[in-house]
This record gives sequence, C-alpha cells and structure tokens, in this order.
Amino acid sequence: MTRSSVSRRHVLALMGTCAGAALLSGTRAFAGVVPEGPRHGMSIFGELKYAKDFAHFDYVNPDAPKGGTLSQTSANGAFNASLLTFDTLNGYILKGNAPPRLDLIFDTLMVRAFDEPDAVYGLVAESVEMTGSNTLTFHLRPEARFHDGTPLTAKDVSFSFGLLKDKGHPLISINLREMKDVKALDATTVEITFTGEQTRDLPLMMASTLPIFSQAYYSTQEFDQTTLEPPLGSGPYKIGTFKVGDNINYERVDNYWARDLNVNRGTWNFERLRLEFFRDRTAGFESFSSGHTLFREEFTSKVWATQYNFPAVKDGRVVQLILPDHTPSGAQGWFINARREKFADPRVREALTLAFDFEWTNKNLFYGLYLRTSSFFENSPMRAEGLPSAVELALLTPFRNELTPIAFGPAVGAPVSDGSGQNRRLLRRAAKLLEEAGWTIQDGIRRNAKGEALTIEFLGDDPVFQRVEGPYAKNLRQLGIEAKSRLVDSAQFQDRIKSYDFDFTVQRYSLGLTPGIEMRSYWGSEFANEPGSRNLCGIANLAIDALIELVIAAKTRDEQIVAARALDRCLRAGHYWVPQWYKASYSLAFWDIYERPAVAPLYDRGVEQTWWVNKDKAAKLGLEG
Repeated sequence: MTRSSVSRRHVLALMGTCAGAALLSGTRAFAGVVPEGPRHGMSIFGELKYAKDFAHFDYVNPDAPKGGTLSQTSANGAFNASLLTFDTLNGYILKGNAPPRLDLIFDTLMVRAFDEPDAVYGLVAESVEMTGSNTLTFHLRPEARFHDGTPLTAKDVSFSFGLLKDKGHPLISINLREMKDVKALDATTVEITFTGEQTRDLPLMMASTLPIFSQAYYSTQEFDQTTLEPPLGSGPYKIGTFKVGDNINYERVDNYWARDLNVNRGTWNFERLRLEFFRDRTAGFESFSSGHTLFREEFTSKVWATQYNFPAVKDGRVVQLILPDHTPSGAQGWFINARREKFADPRVREALTLAFDFEWTNKNLFYGLYLRTSSFFENSPMRAEGLPSAVELALLTPFRNELTPIAFGPAVGAPVSDGSGQNRRLLRRAAKLLEEAGWTIQDGIRRNAKGEALTIEFLGDDPVFQRVEGPYAKNLRQLGIEAKSRLVDSAQFQDRIKSYDFDFTVQRYSLGLTPGIEMRSYWGSEFANEPGSRNLCGIANLAIDALIELVIAAKTRDEQIVAARALDRCLRAGHYWVPQWYKASYSLAFWDIYERPAVAPLYDRGVEQTWWVNKDKAAKLGLEG
C-alpha cells in the first residue's frame, strides 16, 4: 500500500468524489444524536432504550448490599495505564505508567448504558440539547460535588476539557481538536462549540465521558507531570492506600453526591476495589489460588484447562464461570512495525504471517480453546467476508491507486495449516514472497541486496507468550530469519511501545459496536508517528484514512457496517499483523463470596460495577466481606 501523509481535510475532499460521499451529509450537526430540546441521554443513531425517569438500568440489582472487597489483577487499561506496575497517579497524560481504573475517581457529564451499543445518560449533566448547528449545551446538576465538598460547576467542566485538549494524552488531545470552544454560561450550564468538521460521535464518545477535574485543585498542581499525590476527584471511589508497583485500593465514597441517581442505583457496591500488580502471570495465579486475591479473569488457556484443580476449586470454595462476550473481539496479534525498512514491503509481512502455525499451537498449547482471528472487527457484523458486495466495492473503487488489488478480492483470511507445526506448503509460499521482496538466502541467512540479515525481536513484558513465540521462531529460522524474544520490565516496555522502538509486539484491542473517532488513533495516518498512539504498525494510507471517515460518518447502523467491512478489507490486505486468536467469552474464577444480578449487561463484563459481596458467604469462608 502507498504510504502517505495527508490532512483530514484533504481526505474529506477526496471522499466527495466517491460513491460513499452520501454518507457524509448531515454529519456536521448532531441530528439523530441529540434532537432539539433538552434530553436525558444521547446515542449515535438517536435511539434510547431508557425513558427520562427510568428507575435504574435493567442489568443491576437496585437492592444490592454495599460493602466488602473485590481484589484482583486488572484485565485492561486506558491511555498510559500499565497492567504490571505503576509509578504515577496521573492517568490522562503520556508520561509515566498509571494504574488502571483511575476513571473511578472522576465523574463525567454522562455515563454508558452497557445494554445498548453506544447510549449515554446524564450523570453530572442532567440533560443536553443542541443549541446550534455545531453547539451542544449541557445542563449540570447543582448538587454535583467534589470529594472535598466543593461544588462541581460548569467552570470545572470548561477548564477540564481545555486542559485535556492542550496537555492531555495524545489519544485524547488529538481527538479533541474539533472542539472549538467550551464556555461556562453560568454555574450549571456549559456550552461546547465544535468547528463544523467534527464527527457525530465526538460529543458522545469523548466530550460526554471525559473526566471532570477541579479547577481549584489544578491551580496549584502541574497537570502534565507525573505525581504520586492522589488527585481530588468527584466519582464513586477515591484513592486509598497504595504501594507503588504493588497494589492500589480504590475506596468507596460514603457521601458520594450521585449515589442515588438512576444511573448509579445498584452499582458500585464494593466498599473497596483492590488491584494487585505482579510481574508475571504465575505469581498472579498463585496469589489467587492462595486466597490473597479473590477474583480472576483467566487469559491463559493452559492454566484454565490444567491448573484449576487446587483444593479450593475441588471443595467449591472457588467457582469457575464462563460468561458470553457479546462485544467485538477485535484484533489480537503480533503487530509488525512497518515503519522499519525491513518490514515496509507487504510481501515480507505476509510471509511472516504464513510462518505462524495456529492450528498446531491451538491443539498443543491451548487445548483447542480458541478460534483464529482474521479480522480487525472479529466477532462482529463488521467482519468482512468473501468478495466485496456492490456497496463495498463502490466505496473501494475510488482508491484503486492507493490499494493493493488484493483488497478487491476475497477478504484476506489467516492462513490455515495442516497442524504439523511446520507446514511445508505455507513455508514454501513464504519463502517465495521473501525472494520476490529481495530477501534471498545467503549462507543459510535471509539477506537483502545490502547484505543485511532479516531478524525479528519479539518485544514483551509478560513471559506467557514466549511458549508461543518459540515454535513460531523455529519456523522463521526455517526461512533463514533469526527471531528471538526480548522480555523487559513494564516501564521499559511502555516507553519502547510509546516511541515505536520494536519489531513485533503483542497487543489486543477491540472497538465497540459503533466504532468512531478512536479508529483514527488505531489506523489513521496522523497517528502513525504520534508518540503513544495505538497505531502500532505505522499505517499511513489515504484509502484507509478515507474509509475511517466513512465509518464515522455513516447515517445508519447498516451503512456503518458496510463501510467498516470495506475498511476491514483494506487493513487485512496490508498484512500489518500476524493475527492470533480469540474466544467470545469471559473465563472467570472467584472465591465464592460474590453474587451478581440475574441479568448481565450485554456489552460489558459488569463485575466491578454490578456485583456485590454476600457477607454470610464471606464470613463462612473467613474472607473479608
């Protein structure tokens, strides 16, 4: 694919020449997202499940008791969060490694409903309305308070959004560029004006769910610096005790101002959310099996299949539970740093994909528990299949000069081996691709015309992948490629990822059922060299940029699905990654002191937000309840 660096305005102008331009009409206003007149919620396509005066979300127990501790290792994090350690309590800048879930201490204008694809409902903002073609006005609840009792006002909202736009993590600041101005009209009214170039989901996915900071607090604190001073928040939890790199406790705020609002009823039931940090998964499992941590989501198939036989499992004190995951499984794989010259040719990247034998790996290492990932939108309707439909083809055709012909054929799928661990057919094909790309065998080593050897370093901070990388490296050596795993500490790993100092690295990310502006940070040209972005591969392609905008601009969910499928075809045709595996379920294990609502949220695990401790069970097991 042709690499390019173009402005988004240029992309939008070129989109006007393609059949998909019709998708753009009306997207510079918020029609559908926010009808005229104050409304209690927003959604991308305008539909809300819950009426204005709903009592609570359907997936909670409104009478759930409060108290007890949920202790676990974290499963995911955002922005500068690390799962293995932390050295700062500032989670919204590029610097440092923060603990996950700092979002618990900050309130937002609105909050997600996890039984709808993309709806948000009022928290700090009681309502929102469209007051101009590019202006939204949020009406705040006068009772909103920070943890020190001071009022949370429109000035704090205006200050916070400006601060994040100017000094926030690039994943926030760049996406906020189309937020032109934020004004506090009075203490409870904030007006957000956009440039006219904004996407429809910007107010929903960013502006309404950004953290609100105290202007008074940050008048004496440097926002863009790392710190171990717990910041002043307003959310359901505050930072309690912590030990850097070891653990952090989020303590429930007893006098939390919003505890009785309908969006919070039945939620945030734990008195304490405790995150433990371990350098490797073995230590984390031992902590759980010994009862030091009480909840665990298991990500290692071998452990799930063979090690949940310790006494507490056998006698029922520990429960194993598999819950369906209705969210898109997204993309997990070894992401290839195409910024590096040796990986710039897509034929080289395809050859590297052919050398990984998933079928052997799944049978011999994963106990057959996984499915192969092929799509960047895996486990969702946006996954491209077969030949492009007529509508997809109409979106792709204007960009024939920017795309490989492969994008116009059957959707690229992950190769299927014979399960031998060394599939000769695939390895011969890989060798041919490498030869065509100018990498020939010289004295048993794959070299280019300059005599440089083709080598690969797998960069990671978790040893669990080394057992998979070993057999993969063996196949690469059959091709004359020397490959090795390099394990570094979490801080060094984060720094190298932020600066794109790697060959291959494992990542998993997924988008929601209504993908939006976050796609730019995954695959957009302007993020290709922006430190700390999610565009790990360095993708910079005009067609991909344009298709991202078409997905964002879709007027209906059906149109968005079609545009996403076209985008998926282009990404897969570029061979930017070696796809790994997925399963559409959560594998959970926990000491039998926890209970959950009868109805689970469709689009979230729901544990931290909706589960609770059964104090009688906890007392019986002698655990904190």
